[in-house]
Amino acid sequence: MSSQSDVCTEITECLRNVAEEARELYLDKQVSVLSAPVSPLTFYRQYVAPNKPVVVEGAIRHWSALQQWDESYFRKKIGDVKVSVTVTPNGYADAVTEGKFVMPDERKMSMSEFLDNLERPDDHRVFYIQKQNSNLTEEFSSIISDVDSHIDWGTEAFGQPPDAVNFWMGDGRAVTSMHRDHYENLYCVIRGWKKFILIPPTELAHVPYELYQSAYYREKDKGGFEIVDDEATGKVPWVAIDPLSPDLDRYPQYRHTRPMEVTVHAGQTLYLPSLWFHHVSQSHGCIAVNFWYDMQYDIKYNYYKFLESVSKVVSAEKQ
Repeated sequence: MSSQSDVCTEITECLRNVAEEARELYLDKQVSVLSAPVSPLTFYRQYVAPNKPVVVEGAIRHWSALQQWDESYFRKKIGDVKVSVTVTPNGYADAVTEGKFVMPDERKMSMSEFLDNLERPDDHRVFYIQKQNSNLTEEFSSIISDVDSHIDWGTEAFGQPPDAVNFWMGDGRAVTSMHRDHYENLYCVIRGWKKFILIPPTELAHVPYELYQSAYYREKDKGGFEIVDDEATGKVPWVAIDPLSPDLDRYPQYRHTRPMEVTVHAGQTLYLPSLWFHHVSQSHGCIAVNFWYDMQYDIKYNYYKFLESVSKVVSAEKQ
């Protein structure tokens, strides 16, 4: 008769085999690049339905933002506009630091003041425009006509308009820690580049999560930052590993993942499917706009939740 430990081992091996077979069945070894947008039906069949990322050339070629969006243009058009900016001591916002899940210090400043900080970065503060509340439509309405309000072939394929359109600009030291979103994401780089490390949701059993006390950065009057616990929020689950420097002794299961890397350059659009784990770094002064479409809670989501539930049971039994 098998022991409980043996059963856990068998289930873990089964999950590993499922991930391997899923990858062999529908994923390529690297993210494909399309030379031009395809029809909405082709996009849906070849990428949305199988949940596969892809980079698309030429989808935003007609945007005037590609030629206009730079420091001088922003100072002239929106220099006095107050925008939401996050500030951290290390470039890691919404990330695990000192054993806690730490949110950034968030403040309002004029776009010109933000650009001043970006042009003359200091060693103690990293500034980033990253507020994910459709800030392009809420805070950057003066320049919204420089881009499309949606990606037409994406909107048709997803069957709905975007839930949010976000503007991103920041310091090259700013990093987005590994996480996943319940959105279909069309990510358009306008200036510079973004580097994505991607892990498919079928490998979630090998991506470690832990509970962390929620906290936030607060800049002190005399300089420097302190980490303040957010008692109201309590503990939150977050990915427990940094893909740039994975601790395989503590999280040996992560060695079974096969991350994919892709760099998205100015003028390119990345389709990042829902529930894919992703870690993001960027060039200094990178500018991007992304469109979030609500995901479909279909059979793919049910399959994902099944894997998640089994993984939690195995993890609990091992502990």
